[in-house]
Amino acid sequence: MATPAENLQTVYENVCKQLAEITENPKPSYMIDGQSVQWTAYLRMLTDQLETIKAAMAAETPWEVHSQGYT
Repeated sequence: MATPAENLQTVYENVCKQLAEITENPKPSYMIDGQSVQWTAYLRMLTDQLETIKAAMAAETPWEVHSQGYT
């Protein structure tokens, strides 16, 4: 079973792949059969997701503080 950190890494990689695909072949927004396809909104949503995932990954990463006292 994958750890939460591994799951976040997988999600991060998947979003990066999606971003790469839609920026490699950008498409305009359009309407078809009464439905609106907003590629710019999709790109913005993926970018926002990426930032959220990066913040979650940073919160999952263990850290420690090194300090030194002087007398």
